[in-house]
Amino acid sequence: MPSTEDKLRQYLKRVTLDLGEARQRLREAEQRHHEPIAITSMACRYPGGIASPEALWDLVDTRADAIGPFPTNRGWDLAALYHPDPDHPGTSYIQEGGFVHDADEFDASFFNISPREALAMDPQQRLLLETAWELLERAHIDPTALKGSSTGVYTGCGVPGFGTPHIEKSAEGFLLTGNALSVVSGRIAFTLGLEGPAVTLDTACSSSLVAMHLAVQSLRQGECDLALAGGVTVMSTPNVITEFSRQRGLAPDGRCKPFATAADGTGFSEGAGLVLLERLSDARRNGHHVLAVIRGSAVNQDGASNGLSAPNGPSQQRVIRQALANAGLAAVEVDAVEAHGTGTTLGDPIEAEALLATYGQERPEDRPLWLGSIKSNMGHTQGAAGIAGVIKMVMALHHGALPATLHVDEPTSHVDWSSGAVRLLTEPVDWPTAERPRRAGVSAFGISGTNAHVILEEAPEAPEPDTDAAEPVVVGGVLPWVLSARTQEALAEQARRLAGAIADTPGISPTEVAWSLATTRATFDHRAVVTGTDLPGLTAALEALATGGGHPHLVRGAALDIQDGPVFVFPGQGSQWAGMAVGLLDSSPAFASRIAACEKALAPYVDWSLTAVLRGTDTTDPQRVDVVQPTLWAMMVSLAGMWQDFGVTPAAVIGHSQGEIAAACVAGALTLEDAAKVVAL
Repeated sequence: MPSTEDKLRQYLKRVTLDLGEARQRLREAEQRHHEPIAITSMACRYPGGIASPEALWDLVDTRADAIGPFPTNRGWDLAALYHPDPDHPGTSYIQEGGFVHDADEFDASFFNISPREALAMDPQQRLLLETAWELLERAHIDPTALKGSSTGVYTGCGVPGFGTPHIEKSAEGFLLTGNALSVVSGRIAFTLGLEGPAVTLDTACSSSLVAMHLAVQSLRQGECDLALAGGVTVMSTPNVITEFSRQRGLAPDGRCKPFATAADGTGFSEGAGLVLLERLSDARRNGHHVLAVIRGSAVNQDGASNGLSAPNGPSQQRVIRQALANAGLAAVEVDAVEAHGTGTTLGDPIEAEALLATYGQERPEDRPLWLGSIKSNMGHTQGAAGIAGVIKMVMALHHGALPATLHVDEPTSHVDWSSGAVRLLTEPVDWPTAERPRRAGVSAFGISGTNAHVILEEAPEAPEPDTDAAEPVVVGGVLPWVLSARTQEALAEQARRLAGAIADTPGISPTEVAWSLATTRATFDHRAVVTGTDLPGLTAALEALATGGGHPHLVRGAALDIQDGPVFVFPGQGSQWAGMAVGLLDSSPAFASRIAACEKALAPYVDWSLTAVLRGTDTTDPQRVDVVQPTLWAMMVSLAGMWQDFGVTPAAVIGHSQGEIAAACVAGALTLEDAAKVVAL
C-alpha cells in the first residue's frame, strides 16, 4: 500500500495540475474579455447624397457641407413652419438642416414586404433595413446565408416612431410593428433570419455608440459570433426642430460650428450607419478583411448634474478613463478624438475641458491630441451621430489623414486651451503610420445624460498566408460574371452599378470580381451572365446588360422555381468534341486535380492516358466507345468538382446513361474507383 507520504505527494501533484488548469482558464477568460473586436464592414446613408463610407470620406476630405433646405417630400407646410421669432409656437426660426432626401423611397418587394405594410413602417426601419443588407454585401457575405446564425443586431434610434398622421386607414393592422422602436432591430433579424440578440435602444444622441458598446460586450461574452451595430434617425416630422427652436438651441444657419468662437447652436440632421463586428480571432479565421479594431469602450451616466439635459464634465472624464482602462491603454497612446462637438455654447466648452483633463495631459509637445467633429460637415444626426464619427475615423485610418473641422473662425475663448495639449483640426493633418498602432477615440453624449466613448485602433497586419496549403490563383481563361436581381429593371441597375464601381477602381482583378459575384451575393430569380477573357470584354458585355442591349457574351434568363438550390444534370454519350477541357486543364487547378484523380482510377482498366486523349497527344481514337464513355464520365465528374470548389452545392444530381454513373459519384453513392471499373468495362 502507498505510504502517507506517497499519498500526500500524489495529492499535491493533482492540486498543482488543477491549479495550473484553473489559471489557464482564467487567462483565456481574461483574454476573451479584452479581445479586440474587428470592424469588417461599414455602410451608411447621410445628408448630401452620401450612400457609402467612401462618399462620407469624400465629404470630409473635400471640406464639403451637406446642409441644405428643408425637404419638400414629407408633407411639411414649409411656409407655415418658418417664423423668425424663436418664441412663436409651432414654428422654426431656421430653414436648413441635413436630410436624406430619398428616405421616403423603399424597395418593399425586395424584402417581400407588401405595399400596405411598407406604408405603415417607420422610415427608420426601412432605411436601416436597406443599410443592413448593404453592410453584409460589403463584407462579402451573402445576407441570406446568415439565416439561423447567432448574429446579433444592436441599433440606436434617437427619434420615436413617426406615428399615424400621414398614414392611410388601410395601413391599420401594421401600425404597431411598423412604429415600435423595438422592431427597428427586430425587423432586420426577422428579414435575415438572425438568431442572436436583437436590441433597439434610445439614449438620444449617444444611441449608436452605446449600441456598439453593447455589441462588443455581447461578442466578448459569446452571446453572438457576428453583430450589426449602429443607429438611425429620420425626421418624418419637424418636431425636434420646433422643440429646439423654443429652447433657442439651434444655429440660425442650421450649421454646427464645433469648439468655435462663432458657435451659436446645433443643427439637426438625419441618417443611418452600421458597422459589422466580429471577434478579431474569428475575423482572421474566416478570412474577413479587417478595417479597424475596437480596443475598448465604456458607457456611463451624468447622474444628478446641474440639469437634466446639461452635460457633465466629470462624467465625461470618467467615461473616457473607463474606455482607456478597458482598452488597456494610456491617454498618450491615442492620437485623435472625434468629438461629440455639437456647436453649442454650453456643451462644447464642457467637452473640451474634459478632453484637456484626460487626453491633454503629459503629452509630448509635438504630439498633441487632434480634435475634430463630423457634425461640422453634416449636422447632428442624432441617433446616427456616433456611428458617423466611427465611420469617419476608420476611413481616416485607411487614408492616413485627419480631415479639417469646418466653420471654425477660431477656437472658442470659453476654453483654456493652454491647460493641455489638445489642438483643434482647423486644417487637415497627415496621420502616418508610426512605431505603435494609430488610435482614435470617438465620443457621444446623450441629452438624457448617457455618455459613451469608443477607442479605435488601426487594423493589425494580416498573418502571412500558408502558401503551401493555398490554392493557386487562376489567371486567364474565360471568366463568368454572374448577376441576379428581383426584377429585370433591378438587374440592369445592378449591372450599371457594377460597371461604375469597376470604372472607379483602377487595377481591379476580373478574377476577383468573378469570385465575389459568384460566392458573396444572394441569388434571385432574374439572372444574367457576362463572359470574357479580359476586363474590356467583360465590361462591354456588362454595359450592354445595363442599357438593355445585346452582346454575344451576354446571357439573360429567369430561374426555374427550384426551392432547394441548383441541380447538376449530366448528359450521356454524344456531348464530346475535339479539344474539350484543354482550357480548363490549364486554368482551373480544381478541374485538373479531379481529372488526375479520374485518370488514376481508370489506369488499371485502360491502356491509354485520359489527359493525353483530352489534349490530343495520344494516337488512340477518341471516338471509340471504350474511350469516349470513360472520358465523358471523367469530364462530368471534374466539372462538378470545379463548381463545388467555387462553393456551389447541388440540391440534386441527375444523369442519363453514362451521366448516371457521374451523378452517383458526385452524390457520394459511388467511389471513383468503383465508377471507373464500370465505365471502363
